[in-house]
Amino acid sequence: MEARDEQRLLRLQKQLATQHLLIIDELGFVPLSKTGAELLFEIISQRYERGSIMITSNLPFDEWTETFGTERLTGALLDRLTHHVHILEMNGESYRLNQSRKSRKKS
Repeated sequence: MEARDEQRLLRLQKQLATQHLLIIDELGFVPLSKTGAELLFEIISQRYERGSIMITSNLPFDEWTETFGTERLTGALLDRLTHHVHILEMNGESYRLNQSRKSRKKS
């Protein structure tokens, strides 16, 4: 959104489209504004079948609508993301919590 506000959005979109791998970490941690969700959709759409995307999220797919605001946008986004995908579900304790516990035991 900052790039759009500073009128450098097209340059940023071109740059993101040419990267071999785009990593989006903690998707859904903070809900996106309508404009933010639409801009992220544009970036993902531009990379669709052109470049790899890795996304981490603590949310199951059925809760992504809360992040993107509408079922229609979320459905279109998931359609693109899940077309050629490897989904890794990891359940377990937080590595940060484990490190914290280990450091407390050492003290």
